[in-house]
Amino acid sequence: MLGAIAGDIIGSIYEFSPIKTKDFPLFGEGTTFTDDTVCTVAVADCILREGDFATFLKDYGRRYPDRGYGGWFAHWVASDGLAPYGSFGNGSAMRVSPVAWLARDEAEALDLARRSSAASHDHARGIAGAQATTLAMWRAREGVPPEAIRSEIAARFDYDLDRRVDAIRPTYGFDETCDGTVPEALICALEADDYEDAVRNAVSLGGDADTLACITGGLAEALYGLPEDVAAQARGHLDPELQRQVARFYAATTKKG
Repeated sequence: MLGAIAGDIIGSIYEFSPIKTKDFPLFGEGTTFTDDTVCTVAVADCILREGDFATFLKDYGRRYPDRGYGGWFAHWVASDGLAPYGSFGNGSAMRVSPVAWLARDEAEALDLARRSSAASHDHARGIAGAQATTLAMWRAREGVPPEAIRSEIAARFDYDLDRRVDAIRPTYGFDETCDGTVPEALICALEADDYEDAVRNAVSLGGDADTLACITGGLAEALYGLPEDVAAQARGHLDPELQRQVARFYAATTKKG
């Protein structure tokens, strides 16, 4: 999960100032956590406390306002009801990384991914984005090689994962949909040499940088591990409550073995 959070923080300053290069300071001036981190922690806390995803997402959204939420999600957070609003945006995938570490088996992982998405993003493509991200991470944790993960996710979710980062970068632009974000984010991780290379790939596409790097970072942590210096810098950008929730999450995954 901290791999996803670190990706969000690293990409935060490039969301609306896109770059097309991998040569940039990893934690540049002004980096901060965004809605991606808040929602990721909300999902982890919800699973650990066996709560209701919509309730937890709304609670965290209200406790951490002005973190760059999308317009429809912000409206949903402020509303009185809990009904989802049919979104197929990439928010369902950027917050799902805790699922692959807390689920007891693959079936539960896919079900939790579905439920965490459907709390707000109940469109079939929104749910698919969350499940594809989760399954890729689950396979990575099983030790499945990146190319085998690439083939399985492409077949199961009808994603074009045969592209390479250098081919995507020149024409890629800002896209908030799952179908326009998740395949590219997964490619950035599956093609990388290590965690840092994966996140640099994601930011360099020049799109929705914090969300791309968040999704990529979650998978990259499962594939390559998270460097301790990156983990420490990410924790340092969080407030004490978010730090506490991250610590709870890792304590729980350690107990799971």
